[in-house]
Amino acid sequence: MGKMLTEITESLKTFIENQKMFFVGTARNEGSVNISPKGMDTFRIINSNKIVWLNLTGSGNETAAHLQENNRMTIMFCSFEEKPLILRLYGKASIYHENEAEFQNHISLFSKHLGARQIIEMNVEKVQTSCGFAVPFMEFKEERSQLKTWADKKGEEGIQQYWKDKNTKSIDGYEI
Repeated sequence: MGKMLTEITESLKTFIENQKMFFVGTARNEGSVNISPKGMDTFRIINSNKIVWLNLTGSGNETAAHLQENNRMTIMFCSFEEKPLILRLYGKASIYHENEAEFQNHISLFSKHLGARQIIEMNVEKVQTSCGFAVPFMEFKEERSQLKTWADKKGEEGIQQYWKDKNTKSIDGYEI
């Protein structure tokens, strides 16, 4: 069944690299808990206790609002194919924007995305595996192209305006 570890092992690294999506959980001290699905090859393992992921433009910006006050983060991967497994990474996260050196240090790890909003870096403190026996089999078909098409159509100025119009307040009203 499940195990609690202190780092990402080589076999878990391979598992992560083969996943097509992951889920990010964050919360402020008060207000809503956010769980957000992520995909599009936006996750990188720096070492056995550090990961980064590219946060693309979305309809909200809850992760950024939460990390301003509380830097706890959980990332979850589920195996939908082959061997069942649920993998959770627990740790403390920092958020970096385009004008920060840390963003610039990591952006080359990812394909170019016009809607790249932030890079999140997490120091992994605990790694938990669990069985995943109840997770259904699902087959990966393909990545969706809508986000890239939408961002390309908006252009850089349009994305910047979208961030100002739609990504400056959390669903609980916190300023970002």
